[in-house]
Amino acid sequence: MRGVKQTAAYQQYCRNHIRNYFSTELTERVIDAFLSDNRDNFGCMSKMRAGDPGTDTAAGPSAGQASPRPQPARNRKDATSEAIKRFILDNRLRPGDPLPGETSLAETLDVSRSSVREALRRLEALDIVVVRRGSGSFVGALSMSPLVEALVFRTTLSAGGDLATLREVIQVRRFLDLGMSEALCGRLRGTSQPGLTALVHSMVDSAEKGETFTDADLAFHDGLLALAGNEVVRQLVSSFWRIHQAVVPTLGLAVHEGLVQTAHAHGDMLEAAMAGDVRAYERAVCDHYLPLETILDNR
Repeated sequence: MRGVKQTAAYQQYCRNHIRNYFSTELTERVIDAFLSDNRDNFGCMSKMRAGDPGTDTAAGPSAGQASPRPQPARNRKDATSEAIKRFILDNRLRPGDPLPGETSLAETLDVSRSSVREALRRLEALDIVVVRRGSGSFVGALSMSPLVEALVFRTTLSAGGDLATLREVIQVRRFLDLGMSEALCGRLRGTSQPGLTALVHSMVDSAEKGETFTDADLAFHDGLLALAGNEVVRQLVSSFWRIHQAVVPTLGLAVHEGLVQTAHAHGDMLEAAMAGDVRAYERAVCDHYLPLETILDNR
């Protein structure tokens, strides 16, 4: 090997390099064959990276040093993104907490700065990380905004004029509302909810004037689910509500039809929940979606 001792540490060093350079999964037999055929090339490369073309110590880490952690046998961009997410979890970081700088992250994860930079961009698109120029990188809000945007586009693209996709969105919304019926009725039983009651009155007033009540509608559903104590369901309901509202205008539906019935159904849902009546709450949920489902069936 041109003076380079092929120690166990050096063998592992080469194996790690091979895994870093190839995204497909390599078996140990293939790695062994590759090392056997290319040991000179890997020896020279290792020495040049260490800055010493002629010493044994340049070949790789010594026996007393930890070998570089091999990356998973897959796309390195994905691997770096996963490593940063694991770093956030392992260090129990919360939204808004700062991340180490690119150089520090690269050293910690044993990857290049360009890989870290690319991974941060990808994670920023998912709201897992937020990058602020001049300030650094931070844990993102971890919201469902990327999911909403993707589903809005998918739903609009898939609609194709047959309204089938909107029916599916309404079905998911109804399933989520019905699934929380027992929890909500248990939480709200015997309580007074003046804020939600005021929203119901606002929706009824708007409906009787032939006006939509989009903001009050979202505030009602979000406020109701906030009392259930399940943040995941709350975000899902809010997300599918936004998808619903984004898609309806693209389909040319006469949304003014059934507004009064829908507004009153919100009041029925609230009254049933405060009474602890699960069956009445479920009936009110179905009445809430009935006007729009009727419009869709008549198209």
